Amino acid sequence: MSSRFCAQDVIRCDNCEKPVPTLHCELCQINLCKDLDCVGEHLEHRLVSFEKRRFTIEYPSFTTIAGNDQEESLETRLVSARAKQGNDRIAIPKEEHSGPRKTSGAVSSLHAKPQIILEIITDCGERKRLLSVSCLGNSEFWTSAKDNILRLYNLQGELLKSGRTKSGNRPSNIAVIKSGDLVYTDHNDRSINILKNTKIDLLVRLRGWLPLYVCGTSSTDLLVIMISDDEKQSKVVRFSGFTETQSIQTDDFGHPLYSTTNDPKDLSENRNLDICVADYSGGAVVVVSAAGKLRYRYTGPPSATRRPFQPLGIATDSRGRILVSEYWYHSIHIVDRNGQFLCYIDNLGLEHTWGLCVDSKDNLFVAELKTGKVKKIQYYK
Repeated sequence: MSSRFCAQDVIRCDNCEKPVPTLHCELCQINLCKDLDCVGEHLEHRLVSFEKRRFTIEYPSFTTIAGNDQEESLETRLVSARAKQGNDRIAIPKEEHSGPRKTSGAVSSLHAKPQIILEIITDCGERKRLLSVSCLGNSEFWTSAKDNILRLYNLQGELLKSGRTKSGNRPSNIAVIKSGDLVYTDHNDRSINILKNTKIDLLVRLRGWLPLYVCGTSSTDLLVIMISDDEKQSKVVRFSGFTETQSIQTDDFGHPLYSTTNDPKDLSENRNLDICVADYSGGAVVVVSAAGKLRYRYTGPPSATRRPFQPLGIATDSRGRILVSEYWYHSIHIVDRNGQFLCYIDNLGLEHTWGLCVDSKDNLFVAELKTGKVKKIQYYK
């Protein structure tokens, strides 16, 4: 028996060593967990679910090698148990549908056939990886990627303005606020910053906490979701100017509302002032009232064949609907303000959907991570 393994060992992610990996890269022949830090560089490789990985050595069915029967039995039990877990978060190919699928609760204002009415190619393709998009009015939008450049485009795809972040780090997230200025978070130096014209000013620098995602509100407040340095706590904080005025962290029973990993947690304020967080690792859209009271968790539509739900981007529109992107399924969920699933947008050839925003005319802008494209979608009649 190899000195590296014993019968008591649990199969782990080869990058971070978390137990029971959910993915396997067939090109690199390594096991991976779902965390983006581990799986990110393998996105362009052949990723399969851990249970469907192909072994380099194939043994005859129902036979064991002398001395290895205990190891094989353990692995078989682990794979079988993992396959039965309801929480399994695996990346599997997207499902094909003939059109947007609606529940009986869908209202007639939703377009029967959503359509891409514009496709803008940004400078954020290839290795830069387009992450965030935020609308500035109805004719311009800001983007951020895995570099340190903030870019403003018009709908013709012309680069109108660009500039580096103050620290030189890549921004964690961006948001256009009510004033029309751009706010961005910098996870590495714990800062929240504002770009006015061509000048960047520091708004807040955190202590003991790392800012992740940010959004503006109907007032002049900012909402920022953050995790603690030790990744044991997470919370949404409201800032009025430089002052923290609200902290949302637990439900009425003291249970954490949000996962504490460093994975994406995009957020948006809805028209009814609800605060909606797309918690990727938590597998849910967590919706609380303006007072911070938990209203519900949306974990995907009711279905006979339930698929894992890992929300990434989130936006809300003028009618209080919530739009959520799913990277692995190349699709968008549309949910009403009370958490009822209305329909998917998943038949438009979208690829690796990430950041979302909605303009004042309720047009949806979708950032595609790998292609670097921003696609404008009309989903209302």
